[in-house]
Amino acid sequence: MTKLTKTLPTLLAAVFLATLLAAPNVRATEITGAITFSGGATFDTPGLKLAKTVTAWSNTRVVSADGDFGGIAPNTAVTFFAPWTFNPSTPTPGFWSVGGFTFDLSDSTIVLQNKNFLLITGTGTISGNGFDPTFGSWSFSTQAPKSDGVFSFSASSQAPDGGTTLALLTVALAGLELMRRKVRAA
Repeated sequence: MTKLTKTLPTLLAAVFLATLLAAPNVRATEITGAITFSGGATFDTPGLKLAKTVTAWSNTRVVSADGDFGGIAPNTAVTFFAPWTFNPSTPTPGFWSVGGFTFDLSDSTIVLQNKNFLLITGTGTISGNGFDPTFGSWSFSTQAPKSDGVFSFSASSQAPDGGTTLALLTVALAGLELMRRKVRAA
């Protein structure tokens, strides 16, 4: 039996072990796509300029959905948490849910607020339907108290590789070098 034949099982075992150790770093199945809602919002003040809280939501529906949200039909009812205090920013678990997805609002920022217009953006995590929790952004706008607002959620999957590809490439190159040395020595 040659030295290469004796070394090959050890080399294959090392490659297999390295692959097992790298497995936890495999990319997650994150949510991608966008979903847009519309509906009405009632505020804690008669005008938008001093509003701090949405006290009630009405007729909240899906306007459009794509990507992983694509199975949610337009006009599907959406459940929003109320009351929602946006000034100061208040984390809100279960902020909205529809079609098996739930969005947990982490924070929000008032971009513009005056007597005629309110624009708020926020970030949080969406989960559901067998996907890994995914970071995403959210925005809400309305032109007048008790008017229909337009709000949306979008997410994109940009999870890093975690070094798995580099680790496997390193193991493969080390294995080739070992084989080269063994063949040359034989």
